[in-house]
Amino acid sequence: MPLLEENPLPRDLPLTVPVVIIGNGPSGISLSYLLSGYRPYLAAGAVHPNPILLSKLEEAKHLSIIDQDLEYLSEGLEGRSSNPVAVLFDTLLHPNADFGYKYPSVLQWRLEKQQHIPHLVLGKGTPGGAWHAMEGSMLTISLGIWMELPGFNYRDLAQGKQRNVINDRATPEEISSYYKNYIKLMGLQKNFVNNTYVTSILKLHRGQEEEIDNERRGEAVESKPQLAEKEDNGPTQFSQTTWEVRGYQRVQDGSHVPFCFCAENVVLATGASDSPTRLDVEGEDLPFVSHCITDLGAAISKRSLSQSSDPLLIVGAGLSAADAVLCAYNNNISILHVFRKRVDDPSLIFKQLPKMLYPEYHKVYHMMCTQSPAAASILYPDYSSFPEHCVVSFQPGMKCVLQSANSFQVFKISMALVLIGTHPNLFFMKDQGKYLGLDTKKAISCKHNPLDIHPYTFECTKEANLFSMGPLIGDNFVRFLKGGALGITSCLVKRLKKKGKLIADGGGGGGIA
Repeated sequence: MPLLEENPLPRDLPLTVPVVIIGNGPSGISLSYLLSGYRPYLAAGAVHPNPILLSKLEEAKHLSIIDQDLEYLSEGLEGRSSNPVAVLFDTLLHPNADFGYKYPSVLQWRLEKQQHIPHLVLGKGTPGGAWHAMEGSMLTISLGIWMELPGFNYRDLAQGKQRNVINDRATPEEISSYYKNYIKLMGLQKNFVNNTYVTSILKLHRGQEEEIDNERRGEAVESKPQLAEKEDNGPTQFSQTTWEVRGYQRVQDGSHVPFCFCAENVVLATGASDSPTRLDVEGEDLPFVSHCITDLGAAISKRSLSQSSDPLLIVGAGLSAADAVLCAYNNNISILHVFRKRVDDPSLIFKQLPKMLYPEYHKVYHMMCTQSPAAASILYPDYSSFPEHCVVSFQPGMKCVLQSANSFQVFKISMALVLIGTHPNLFFMKDQGKYLGLDTKKAISCKHNPLDIHPYTFECTKEANLFSMGPLIGDNFVRFLKGGALGITSCLVKRLKKKGKLIADGGGGGGIA
């Protein structure tokens, strides 16, 4: 087991932290960068292909983008995200990228230390989030430059690693290394607390913060009911609330060190890969059934899966399933590939990927189309495609039962990989966070039921001082989740300036970042 990269909670941690970010992936990293005082300005002499946007930017070029009206700047912009601020930030960083152009960013970054907002970023592992758990040799869907974070070019940390000019994609290993180096180069380490597991986030009311303070000092307190103030003939009114954050940090000896503190603002940036989606069929918990692609690599390394093994069953028609097909096929492992959709279904992800950029995924799609029992092709003898099939059950003795429209089939397999998606796990929130979703009766889903937020502040519509960004609100690509960092920072800065807690005007000193 590798040594844990410890970064303990500060001993002098105040009772109430201004901002706590749950999740240390690219969402949390980009937000920490902006909260640390880095500010984007319109660069001198910058030219943007959108003349209307450029004109708006020039109206207030003495102000950072964070201090401007994001709704005004975002008006009329179109892009691949449904979030207007995400589209705005993307077009400032990569103008007209969707049309294949490589215009330089129109932003210049300045470090204004007086704009720093104290914050903590809590993450289960090393900063970079789920990227550290991905197969290191695969290629990302997005181009390498779209995986980069504000203020530091990905290419500057990956010189000599580009495979070619056309297909400038990166491996997860390269991206996770970039994120770790980014934190060090930008001086953000002090904001990150690694190997932390949040177990509860509760809204507190007046008087409860004192109880938390006494608890941290080890003093016994008499728990008293918290009474709400109530106006005559009016609804219940509480004083301004804070959030209680509880959890533990796992240290090198394996022990758990509990923590509990309060936060004025909480940002949910946990991503989408907390829990794998299950088939919910009989036998899914048998030991030969896995829901994680890394288990495939481990089985190959241990030689428990090889060319002489019974077939590997792969369930799913997304990119994770395609990655598993490629990994197994390249290791000469026999594959049974099962998925519910027709091969000509327009919603298949392969239909949305250009062949020139993603030749390996189009190879998998070709296999899916030509290797079904009906097609009877022998182009790929170790691969069999089962479109419009579903798994009925897994049985002891390494067996699986498949069902099509008019038949059942039983296969003996060596391993089953169920790769049909993931979903966030907000178990630490009230009602597992369901009350924060667009549909409060359904579980949170990045695709079907994201958190309901204000489009320009990223504050949850159901809770004040609770924000969300990234996959939890439907922005699954690093390219767009950075917009959440811009919106949240802009909101917090404007609120603090109203309270007189920040210098009113940016644009002063500070170095160029």
